[in-house]
Amino acid sequence: MKVAVQEIPSNSALNVPGPTPSKFLGTKINSLKFSRDSIGYTRHLFQTYGQIVSLANGGGTNLYSSLSNCPGTVFVYGPEYVKQVTSQHDIYYKHPLSGRLYRRRHESERTEPLKHFAVGLFGVNSEQHLQERKLLMPAFHKKRIDSYRDDIVRITETVLSDLAPHQVHDIALVMKVLTLRVATKTLFGEDIGSNGLKVGKLLQKTLTLLGAPRTTIIPFDIPGLPFHTLLNQMAQLDIAMRTLIQQKRKNRDNGTHDVLSMLIDARDEESGLPLSEDEILGHTHVIFGAGHETSANALTWTLFLLSQHPNVAADLLDELQQELKGKPPSVQQLERLPLLERVIQESMRILPPVPWNGRVTSQATELGGYRLPMGTEVFVSIYHTHHMPELYPQPEVFKPQRWENITRSIYEYNPFSAGPRVCIGSGFAKLEIKIVLAMLLQRYRLQCIADLTVDRKGVIVMSPAKGMPMHVFPQDRQFTAGLNGVRGNVRDMVQLPCN
Repeated sequence: MKVAVQEIPSNSALNVPGPTPSKFLGTKINSLKFSRDSIGYTRHLFQTYGQIVSLANGGGTNLYSSLSNCPGTVFVYGPEYVKQVTSQHDIYYKHPLSGRLYRRRHESERTEPLKHFAVGLFGVNSEQHLQERKLLMPAFHKKRIDSYRDDIVRITETVLSDLAPHQVHDIALVMKVLTLRVATKTLFGEDIGSNGLKVGKLLQKTLTLLGAPRTTIIPFDIPGLPFHTLLNQMAQLDIAMRTLIQQKRKNRDNGTHDVLSMLIDARDEESGLPLSEDEILGHTHVIFGAGHETSANALTWTLFLLSQHPNVAADLLDELQQELKGKPPSVQQLERLPLLERVIQESMRILPPVPWNGRVTSQATELGGYRLPMGTEVFVSIYHTHHMPELYPQPEVFKPQRWENITRSIYEYNPFSAGPRVCIGSGFAKLEIKIVLAMLLQRYRLQCIADLTVDRKGVIVMSPAKGMPMHVFPQDRQFTAGLNGVRGNVRDMVQLPCN
């Protein structure tokens, strides 16, 4: 099996309405505005042009596509567009997370790791995608996911014990450390103080640098530039990962069942062929990045929302203490915590950790009455769909109880995407988030610092721009403390207590 995105010709201009490019800077200013604040800028575009809009009138933009001839970028929201884009598997393709940098994979020996880095399931489409996804499915079977419960509990207990009470901690960083350790353990079978954690930290650093706009803007292999640093880190990561894979192959009979071992053992049903080493690397990068960053941000946003909604926090603690009595939850007990389920569901509606679902058209097609040329980037807004008042009355109000009386289709509520590419690790993410919240909330109360500014950042994942500094107290049920004073554009997304 070969991982590749095929180059496709573009033969017509994009005619979806959008803002006029700058007279002097062209479409670059449009792209810059999107990268600085994708949620706020597209909200303005949607209000001005409707539910389907181009980043720049006439096209000519390229945010995500690895093709060299991208006709332009289109944004849409709403369940009808979510369904059309996510269900037409042969028309709307995924591309590697390395985006425009992927086309540099053949430039030199140093750029060769771009052939597989952050590719995985994002770099294959149509039948090849279905085939490789099928190979990965055993690693994400419910029984396999449930078997990770003890590791998640142990790691969470260790991280929570390291939090000094009555001190300020950056909860966003704490959640990143926690999910990094969980991802390292479940993916590599090793935790802190081991080769697995070293690889995990290096992988995290490399993915972070990959997502930095400056890396793509100045893609030159010159010492001192971020692209040069990225290539250095990818080379180190390749060596470390290939060494780890070889160790796994030598010890394949030791009874370990981490994800990496299962990828090594996976065989195609028809041909009997295994995944190549490059394919294993690509899948590992994507699984790690998706399972680590998104869960950390989901936890951070949920803890922030609970800190600002004392009644919900009090009711949730009542539920947790009644069922768990201060102990970590078993898998069976998690099914008996309906408010916890609704709190997470509402948090991921109002502040989705992944606000966009990016695709590229593999052929000319029609969307919203407009013709999209082959190779057009299409970004479906999960965030704006989740904030449609037609679907969710008072969409900016954090109201977990709304889920007691409504049912929404996967196209109306899709924090884990929809269609054939629905997130393969969603079950694991939900298990991890529930366990961490249940353990943390029974032990601690988190309170925002005075005059906290919370601004959003990011396109692939949405996170607080300056972290989430919060006072950590032993659980004292003083939920109304520290409610006032939160500033920043988070207030555009969720209704909070007044200053």
